[in-house]
Amino acid sequence: MLDTVFTTGSRLVDPINWGVIGFGWVARDYVVPGLLATGGRFVSAADPVCSSRREAVSLGARAYADHAALLADPAVQAVYVATPNHLHRAAVEAAVNAGKPVLCEKPMAATLAEAEAMAAVVMQAGVPYGTAFDQRHHPAHAAIRSAIAQDVVGMVTAIRIVYACWLGADWATDNWRADPARAGGGALMDLAPHGLDLIEFLLGEGVNEIAALIQHRVQPYAVDDGAMVIGRTASGVLVQLHVAYNCQEALPRRRLEVVGTKAQIVAERTMGQTPGGQVWLVDGRLGLRRPLPVPNAMESPFSRQIAAFTSWLKGEGDPDAFSLERDLNTMRLLARAYAVTEALECR
Repeated sequence: MLDTVFTTGSRLVDPINWGVIGFGWVARDYVVPGLLATGGRFVSAADPVCSSRREAVSLGARAYADHAALLADPAVQAVYVATPNHLHRAAVEAAVNAGKPVLCEKPMAATLAEAEAMAAVVMQAGVPYGTAFDQRHHPAHAAIRSAIAQDVVGMVTAIRIVYACWLGADWATDNWRADPARAGGGALMDLAPHGLDLIEFLLGEGVNEIAALIQHRVQPYAVDDGAMVIGRTASGVLVQLHVAYNCQEALPRRRLEVVGTKAQIVAERTMGQTPGGQVWLVDGRLGLRRPLPVPNAMESPFSRQIAAFTSWLKGEGDPDAFSLERDLNTMRLLARAYAVTEALECR
């Protein structure tokens, strides 16, 4: 397995000092609060944009215009990469070559080729790496996983996920997510990785067959604004993901359903970066619906993710909490899904 070469915990001192490469809204609104909530320190940020550096300084961190300067900072023990997708590879490779463990925003890279090249460098460096899939750290999803493991729903037959939002034409003005070269794709590349990784987390097995259709239907930008993905796991669980940038915010647009032979779990408004939402268990015999208890329901998925990564670095907690091989497989699934859509459109 790819992950067995990593040695963790030998050079870390509490509290961990974090450097953040790419200081946009995800880093500012979710990453920094998450690492601070777990007792970590935000010591530095790197971003080419002056206003982003000023924001980092206002939070008490040092700020640099490029990641090389941040990685040369001896105070930095671990790095969070929150750059646009096409810049992930350079930042991750530089960080692991500097001996800094890395947690990188999903997807691993803008293309499968870049992700595979990046993985080879990570392996060669022998430095811990994880991809930031915050959905597997959502309290509600942890409760659903436990319910599945305890046979509450019986044999799982299907999982259905809707993860959609509205990102209009004004949003796309010089936004890297609307640029195929920088993002690697649109709604499918941006949102489907969350669902694919979450399915593996819930079931303990990943999708191994996949197909998809994409649409350029509502929004005027170059990337896909919607996609429908279907797949199947090795044991035969059918999966369906609807991801979109063309679904109005007031509509029901974040939903997770787990269908089993005994019961169904329905989660509403749990797919996302914030805690909360509702989870229901529907009895298969009588159709009765009751809330599924969610321990620690209001804990941030980002703080739980940082805590899990910190424990993993120390050789504590779940040894499979982060997996380079699993993350590469997600990239392969995305590449296969886009390849299927291209083949269909060329007919």
